[in-house]
Amino acid sequence: MSQVHEHLIQLRWSDPDIYGHVNHARALSLLEDARLAMATDAPGVVGRRPDVILARLEVDYLRQLYYRPGERLCVRSWVTRLGTKSFTMRQELVQDDQAAIRLDAVLVLFDITTDTSRPMTDEERAYWGRYLAE
Repeated sequence: MSQVHEHLIQLRWSDPDIYGHVNHARALSLLEDARLAMATDAPGVVGRRPDVILARLEVDYLRQLYYRPGERLCVRSWVTRLGTKSFTMRQELVQDDQAAIRLDAVLVLFDITTDTSRPMTDEERAYWGRYLAE
């Protein structure tokens, strides 16, 4: 059975835009924080930096996201595809028990010293595979 990674976030007073909802670019940084939290214990993490890079991002803004003082929101993340050198992650930022933002991110395993993509190790495949949706 696959796991869903859940990461709690706190919106900031500076996140809303002139229309009163959370700015789209600010929301993407919150989802990035959740991806980094999910990768913290992944094999291939160099220092505190995951050995993956973002290759593609597809975002659906499903409903407005509002700043409410003290409210903590959840970002749910899981893997939808495991490839040889990359994997796809789905994330949902949830408010009021509904997904406000949904995104698919393609992440590529990367060797920073050679500046090229690299195959996923068995250990990495096992780590990311536990989040693979069945």
